Amino acid sequence: MTDFKPEELLAIAIARLIADATHVAVGAASPIPATACVLLRARQARDGVAGLRLSLLQRRRGNPFSDGTCELFDLAGQGRIDVFFLGGAQIDGAANINLVGTGGSYPKSERRFPGSFGSAFMYFAARRTILFREEHSPRVLVPKVDFVSAPGSSPPNVWRRGGPQALVTGKAIFLWDAARGRFRLDSVHPGYSVDRIRTDTGFEFDCARDVPTTAIPDAADLALLRGPVAQEIAEDYPNFANRVWATAGKY
Repeated sequence: MTDFKPEELLAIAIARLIADATHVAVGAASPIPATACVLLRARQARDGVAGLRLSLLQRRRGNPFSDGTCELFDLAGQGRIDVFFLGGAQIDGAANINLVGTGGSYPKSERRFPGSFGSAFMYFAARRTILFREEHSPRVLVPKVDFVSAPGSSPPNVWRRGGPQALVTGKAIFLWDAARGRFRLDSVHPGYSVDRIRTDTGFEFDCARDVPTTAIPDAADLALLRGPVAQEIAEDYPNFANRVWATAGKY
């Protein structure tokens, strides 16, 4: 078996989920989703096909937005963002996320977080959203979030262009079943089992009789990740790139 880092497995898994996207936007604190996008563009460059448009809010140089994130919201409102990524201090089985606080009743939450920023708007306006959180535990994946920063679904009379596509964690990948309003376990990462996922997940989910293991990275993708992708990511996420690929001093 080829040796790989957990971050490389996650980036490749996300790249598969966004393979059909034209324009993907990634927030400021999302180095693994950003790596997935850069990997997809590197594949496309290698194969001589049209490249993915990436709006990376973390980019230090050459950010395409001259008016800050207002332009990101404009693009999403126009239906021009295919995929966006969201995380949360809590994520529940209805694909709701909580970025505000836990414990007690808002506004008297026992623990407060930075806040929702534009998450609710982007969850509605982007064509689809991938929920991402490396930590996979009952503390994060809860039966019901303490505060709904952004809802996973909406009543029929509420305008909404998009919604959840998948939930990617450090242990598994869930796909969203909009008809049932539930997650379905799609694959478990190497070293984990369905029983472990059930134990570590606070909400109920659907599950096939035989759940596959998440596909491991192949040599071609690892070469891209450890070469041109690592070099590009190091410009915007230097600490992450150095931790995963020891890039310090290389580029």
